[in-house]
Amino acid sequence: MLYSKRDVDDFQNIALSESHIISKSTFTMMAGPCAAESRDQVFRTADALAEIGIKVFRAGCFKSRTDPYAWQGSQEEGLKWLDEVRQQYGMKIISEITSFTNYAVVAECSDIIQIGAKAMYDHSLLIESGKAKKPVLVKRGFGTTVTEYLRMIEYILMQGNNDVILCERGIRTFETSTRFTLDLCGAVVMQDVTRLPLICDPSHAAGKAKYVSKLAMAAAALGCDGLIIEVHHNPSEALCDRDQALTIVEYKELHKRISEIVEINGRKII
Repeated sequence: MLYSKRDVDDFQNIALSESHIISKSTFTMMAGPCAAESRDQVFRTADALAEIGIKVFRAGCFKSRTDPYAWQGSQEEGLKWLDEVRQQYGMKIISEITSFTNYAVVAECSDIIQIGAKAMYDHSLLIESGKAKKPVLVKRGFGTTVTEYLRMIEYILMQGNNDVILCERGIRTFETSTRFTLDLCGAVVMQDVTRLPLICDPSHAAGKAKYVSKLAMAAAALGCDGLIIEVHHNPSEALCDRDQALTIVEYKELHKRISEIVEINGRKII
């Protein structure tokens, strides 16, 4: 069972490498495009993020779209590009698994397995990820209570994998001026009742690039353990979630602001 930090101060450190450890003294920045659209797009974005110092590159290759006629991702070809990014820049890769049919190929390529909000209730993905020997990031479903979310996380922990990363990405409320509502109250509760690191996704919560930075800074000030943010070298050309993607210039400025905030909290960006 997950147990309370109020009783046991035992934060779950997660080692992505010998020098990159998610801990109470570090703050992990994960960034990259919503989707791996082409080799050129992936490398242009990865090259710019590597210059900023990003160590974890995010990009989806299998896209679980609400519209069945929408582009469904680059799939296996995109995974090859991500593997090249890992080799060229030394970045860790996080990519989303959308169903059990693509579990094996995505898990093999990813240093961090991502289970998205739509797949969070897929017990087969959770159980299989619990057997994996690598970290798993699970996004909270947009219609899921904190208690329900943490119960689903238990399916992974029960299989022996303690390297689980929580991710608050916004919930659906009556408010429609943003894509979702970033639940900072829920984030506070998760910090209180679990020992697991909590990453915040302001991109999906906002749905609009102009609001992402403020939400990201709020999450950093709150004491979250990292951010996962969508960045594209040319958002207007993005095939997926173009409205919420930051430009390289915007992300560079945000990265600087986040560094200042987490330093006040006694943490260091990694």
